[in-house]
Amino acid sequence: MDVAPELMSTSVQTSFLPDDAPEATALARAAALRATPGSFDELHGCRAEAAAAGAALAPDWKAFFDATGAEGWVDLAQTRARIRARVQDDGVTYNVYAEGAAAASAWPLEPLPFLIDAASWAAIERGIEQRARLLDAALADVYGSRDLLDEGLLPAALVLAHPQYLRAMHGCRPAGGVRLHVAAFDLARGPAGDWRVVSQRTQAPSGLGYLLQNRLIVSQQFPTAFRDLHVQRIASGFLGLLQGLQRLSPEGDDARVVLLTPGPHNETYFEHAFLARYLGITLVEGGDLAVRGERLFLKTLHGLEPVHVLMRRVDDEWLDPLELRGDSALGVPGLLGVMRAGQVVVANAPGAGFLESPGLAAFWPAVARRLLGEELLLPSTTSWWCGEDAVWEAQRERLADFVVAPTFPTSETTQGFAPHGVAELPADARAALLADIDARPAAYTLQARVRPSEMPVWSEDALEPRAALVRVYAMTDGRGGWRVMPGGLTRVATRRDAAQDAWLSMQHGSVSVDTWVMTEGEVDPTSLLPTPLSAAELARTRRTVTSRAAENLYWLGRYTERADNSVRLARITLESLNNANTALLDALGRLAQRNSLIVGGVPSPAQSVRVFERSLVHAMADPSSQSIVFNLRALRQCGQALRERLSVEHWKLIDSVGHDFEERLAAVLEPPDTAAAAGGTGHAVESVGDVLGDHHLPRAVPGPPRAGAAAAPAGAGAGQPALAGGRHAHAARQAHAPGARRVALGAARARRAAVARGLVAGRAVRAGRGGRPCGADVRAAGPGRTQPRAVRRDRAPPFLARRAGRPHGVAMSAARPPEGARTAARRAEDVR
Repeated sequence: MDVAPELMSTSVQTSFLPDDAPEATALARAAALRATPGSFDELHGCRAEAAAAGAALAPDWKAFFDATGAEGWVDLAQTRARIRARVQDDGVTYNVYAEGAAAASAWPLEPLPFLIDAASWAAIERGIEQRARLLDAALADVYGSRDLLDEGLLPAALVLAHPQYLRAMHGCRPAGGVRLHVAAFDLARGPAGDWRVVSQRTQAPSGLGYLLQNRLIVSQQFPTAFRDLHVQRIASGFLGLLQGLQRLSPEGDDARVVLLTPGPHNETYFEHAFLARYLGITLVEGGDLAVRGERLFLKTLHGLEPVHVLMRRVDDEWLDPLELRGDSALGVPGLLGVMRAGQVVVANAPGAGFLESPGLAAFWPAVARRLLGEELLLPSTTSWWCGEDAVWEAQRERLADFVVAPTFPTSETTQGFAPHGVAELPADARAALLADIDARPAAYTLQARVRPSEMPVWSEDALEPRAALVRVYAMTDGRGGWRVMPGGLTRVATRRDAAQDAWLSMQHGSVSVDTWVMTEGEVDPTSLLPTPLSAAELARTRRTVTSRAAENLYWLGRYTERADNSVRLARITLESLNNANTALLDALGRLAQRNSLIVGGVPSPAQSVRVFERSLVHAMADPSSQSIVFNLRALRQCGQALRERLSVEHWKLIDSVGHDFEERLAAVLEPPDTAAAAGGTGHAVESVGDVLGDHHLPRAVPGPPRAGAAAAPAGAGAGQPALAGGRHAHAARQAHAPGARRVALGAARARRAAVARGLVAGRAVRAGRGGRPCGADVRAAGPGRTQPRAVRRDRAPPFLARRAGRPHGVAMSAARPPEGARTAARRAEDVR
């Protein structure tokens, strides 16, 4: 068995450690770099100035390294490599808008966790629970009696002028009486060890799915330390979230819960799909939902089914095109009317976004005394809203001492303006910023510089201190109380210099670590990981299949068949060109033309084999036509829309096969050695044949999901007929092509029975929608035999019907063949 050199060296170091080797704690002390003066050093548990070289580690970190041992210390580099491999295997991604619309980056995860002792966590938990109560009470007042505005405790210019204050929600009492269901708070530990709230997220807080993924990966790398430190588990928090939302619904435990996502192009789409699978709820887009008679319904293969709880990841203004943003295609028309009728719980209720404004930070202490009769337990970072003339005049000359943040992040004047330290700006940029604040002071807020604590990050055989912020989540329990997730999503800076992102945003390149909260009592044994199911349980399981999911499953099957057939036909054609007679060359040319392997106007192989050969090879990589690359990209789009239904292995195959094919084909068509490329196309064609030979798609249905995902795979349950029907509908069409019968009559006969069985499966999908079977009808041709009739091309399956002037599903509209040189009749034939 071959072993990578780096793995071999690590195993040798581990196996031959002497008995008197230094302890891991001593190694950690020796490898620890000095923290930045003025910050709290997490590794040593004190202010950076007090942590001299070789100082003792904090008790929790000492216990961590003692549990990992010298072997674990030596293995840290390989632990990081294993984590990155696991992230790649699980397909954990984060879409970075700064790198382009399609830039999906691997989730950055470091091995060492952020440790919070039981005493510190108790203080955090009390403070976060109080903050959640305060924000929910403030929402009720602002959209109700408005006492806070009337008494001047909250400036009206900060609230009513905020783009995310929704006048349509004034006077609306949501189901269960709760407006804020999940709140997230970014915390920083100050130089003295005290915790402060840097920012808060109340509109549609993200990160819960990544928090869970971090725990599943990192805890497996340090199992002994995880057990010995009594790290509290987080499964009970997710279960409590789900149960709390159900309690607020009139349906109680029988309430149907769905998660509304903007779609695959959202920056945190992986999290949406992963969280939906883990919680066992349905992931939906706006087009999957409909309002009928002040009720919210889900469109499924079995008709409309009621929805009682809507967890949303769509921003406020996009939720309801009838009352909010009219050009939104992400929301549900009439959703706010359903909320007013008390028929659906929307978490969080629209209109909570204005609470995120940093300009409000200075007003929360007085609001807490007014609404709760309590002093704030967790203070915010000191801030000054420039909209108050006296404040701006007093701080104007000290602008370089602050971090400038937008008061209204989504407003037109400050959209895209990220918080940053003024001192790091060049002189001309600082002058321009000063002029902007003079012109629109209310749009900006000044914040005192935050120097977060620094935690150790493994970097080149050293423990390098990096600034860290912890995002903590509070969730309603459905009974008027709140519970705090015993963990968090910790973001860590990628460099040590002072010129860094003020809020350590993932969009600006920060990395993530797992957050371990230790307990002095018993560890909560709750787990949501699925247990093996028996045959009887599988038979009783019924999973909802939305119309969009069925549509994408159908097209997933069709594009799988198209790509597979195109690869096979291209390979056979290239291998036959030099040995075929004129009749076969003519037939191969017509087949290639019919299946879009070549563009119009290319001479047939009977006229010029070399011209046809070069055109065929280059047309494979043309994404503007119905080429192999086009089909693989369309297949990936369909798979992306089905992430919550595909097993990890199935999605990885779909994702990798397209990228691998394009990369290998590009390497053949554009080799780095130009001299070799100029020598002719013979070698290139042989290489293309090798590429094609390695890229046949498997015909097996998706397998079971990885542990930690509660949902069934795409091929399970009612979705199976859609997947099989899509593949065999295309197979039936290919089998009835005249050219195909003439050239490969024997292969068509051999597959006829399998095609017929697929058409029967397709009939089940359409019968569930009250229509005709998809692809073709099947009739008996004698005992034990089936014979397909002519394929119906005059209609698509009912769940593919167009709606409101646009395709039913996002993936189908994106994946359908583009307009080209074909006739309208031929194009209609291709997409049905």
